[in-house]
Amino acid sequence: MLTSTYRAGDSFLHRARPAWKLAGLLVVTSLLVLRPDLPMLAVATSLVVLVSLAAGLGWRTLWAQAWPLRWIVLVLVPFQIWSAGWERALVVVGGLVVAVVAAGVVTTTTRVADMMDTITAGLRPFERFGVDADRVGLAMALTIRSIPVIHRTLRECGEARRARGLERSPRALLVPFVVRTVRHAERVGEALVARGLDD
Repeated sequence: MLTSTYRAGDSFLHRARPAWKLAGLLVVTSLLVLRPDLPMLAVATSLVVLVSLAAGLGWRTLWAQAWPLRWIVLVLVPFQIWSAGWERALVVVGGLVVAVVAAGVVTTTTRVADMMDTITAGLRPFERFGVDADRVGLAMALTIRSIPVIHRTLRECGEARRARGLERSPRALLVPFVVRTVRHAERVGEALVARGLDD
């Protein structure tokens, strides 16, 4: 029912500890936020691409990570150009795409269980302040595993809409997509209840 984006491999990135990969992702995204300019975007983009290719992921994998953002890009770019100019549009939208692709590279080369164990261990010191590390880890695991399920659902609904000759109908896409997404959430909830994790 729940799937992962992880792809088995033996590259240096696959073998790296999840903590280092998460730290690298944090550094890249933080730099994009703290220094939003074209030179930093170029450095971050080059770093993500070089590391990904060196790990053997290939251009197709990078493109697959960025492709789901196409509608967001199509909406944000004209608005950013109109409100702040083309350079700002490139920095904002490009930074978003690079950050998402970088996150995708991490999840592609890291088992969900290993990532969640790392995050949970990192949150243990905060339990004295009321943070439930196990619940946070579970919530993040469910979120990460549900993303490809929802993406696949959207693609299948789009294919079904085209098969019925209703390409121009948003309703023919959104109604079955929402229904199937809600059903998926209900199944996840039922699985949690069955395991006594509903309180």
